Amino acid sequence: MNEIIFVVEEAPEGGYTARALGASIYTQAETVESLREQVRDAVRCHFDEEDRPQLIRLHFVHQEVIAA
Repeated sequence: MNEIIFVVEEAPEGGYTARALGASIYTQAETVESLREQVRDAVRCHFDEEDRPQLIRLHFVHQEVIAA
């Protein structure tokens, strides 16, 4: 695996959550900078060094509610 993708969303209680696609990895943090470190750490813990993806892609999802 060369790349792993995380879907990043704002958490209702504040901060951010990140969920990997195709792997059972989930993490959360209060800031985007902290989330980046949490994601890197989670990937290092989840994969053996020889199987670890070379790239981590964060896909930010922004939801907006507007009046009809």
